[in-house]
Amino acid sequence: VQLQAFGGGLVQAGGSLRLSCAGSGRTFSAYGVAWFRQGPGKEREFVAHISWNGDKTYYADSVKGRFTISRDSAKNTVYLQMISLKPEDTAVYFCSARAVSGYSTKVYEYDYWGQGTLVTVSS
Repeated sequence: VQLQAFGGGLVQAGGSLRLSCAGSGRTFSAYGVAWFRQGPGKEREFVAHISWNGDKTYYADSVKGRFTISRDSAKNTVYLQMISLKPEDTAVYFCSARAVSGYSTKVYEYDYWGQGTLVTVSS
């Protein structure tokens, strides 16, 4: 499975962005997918997860109510819609896939990673 994240950019506080994670490989649609982010000088942290069929989603407390994760299986793509962005959301955002069922917030429990896309929120 290969993942490619894109859609990052520069946005003002209060603005919106939509990130996309395009997956390749026949098994991508069977994997749970998560978004993580890594801010300047910080460790990589969990943002959101969606189950393989899209019926379950999980969010970090810091993004609940502002971010929405979704997936389009026909396009092999997972999205992260971000609204009401804050300067503290500035980070490189990574998508990742997990070959086993169930969600996790742990970096080491994800098997595949995309290259990351930079989101910068100006105040």
